Amino acid sequence: MAKIGLFYGTDTGNTEDVAQRIKSMLDDIEPGIAALHDMSRATPADLAQYDCLILGIPTANIGQLQTDWDMFWPHLDKIDFSGKKAALFGLGDQYAYGNTFMDALGMLAYKIQERGGELVGAWPAADYNFDGSVALDGDHFLGLSLDQENQADLTQSRLEVWLPQVLAAFGIQTGVAVA
Repeated sequence: MAKIGLFYGTDTGNTEDVAQRIKSMLDDIEPGIAALHDMSRATPADLAQYDCLILGIPTANIGQLQTDWDMFWPHLDKIDFSGKKAALFGLGDQYAYGNTFMDALGMLAYKIQERGGELVGAWPAADYNFDGSVALDGDHFLGLSLDQENQADLTQSRLEVWLPQVLAAFGIQTGVAVA
């Protein structure tokens, strides 16, 4: 079985694209280390089988959950995340939705913590221009924050810094330097 469950929800395909990039990067490190799951077809048992999770969630409209996550949301209360580590990545538009940038990421982070999970992979908020976010904890987001509308050119380099940090937090030895 794969060591990492990589789950994503998407309406536009952007979060799926990022999840596939992460999967490809993980496969380059260790083939089969992660299993990719679409939230539209996921079950609570799918999430529960992994001790290490990478969860991708875009913020829809004005601070709302993306459709797949919204449909799955009630099931999260049935999952005991105790002993699990979760790294989150979110997508959002910091300019069009600057007051609710990454809110869905924050909502998911707090839900995971409420259910006993440990969050890893906080990300600095310094290189973004937004007015408010549920995902902000001090000067860091509760997960990797990506803006494919305005900063798509930074996504790959952000993934290359974030992913080794996440793997180290998961306790997975890869031989890849942590930036």
